[in-house]
Amino acid sequence: QVQLVESGGGLVQAGGSLRLSCAASGRSFSTYGMGWFRQAPGKEREFVAASKWSGGDIYDADSVKGRFTISRDNTKNMVYLQMNSLKPEDTAVYYCAASRYNSGSYLQMESKYDYWGQGTQVTISS
Repeated sequence: QVQLVESGGGLVQAGGSLRLSCAASGRSFSTYGMGWFRQAPGKEREFVAASKWSGGDIYDADSVKGRFTISRDNTKNMVYLQMNSLKPEDTAVYYCAASRYNSGSYLQMESKYDYWGQGTQVTISS
C-alpha cells in the first residue's frame, strides 16, 4: 500500500514558477514508476510527466516538455514537478500517482497507476 500527498500548489502569474511535491509513504517506493497528471475544469485528466523507477523521464511533449521537469528522491520517498514559464492553460488540479509498471508507454496511461494522491490546485493568472 502506498499513500501519496501532494503539496506546493497555488496561484501564480503567467511566466512564473512552482514546484509541486509528492510525499509517498509505504515500502518499496523506489520500485514504483511515479507520474504527474492534471485535470482542468471541464476536461479529462491528462498525463503530464513520469519518472521510471529504473531511471528515465517521460513528458507530454505537446504541453509541457521544456518547461516542466520531474525528479525523484528515493532516499526521501519524494517526487517533484518543477514547473517553469507557466501559462494560464496550465491551470488544473495536479495529481501524483504511483505505478507498478516501468514502461514508458504504460506510465502515460492513467489506468496503469495503482495509487493516487488527493491533488493540489494550480492556478495561473494572465
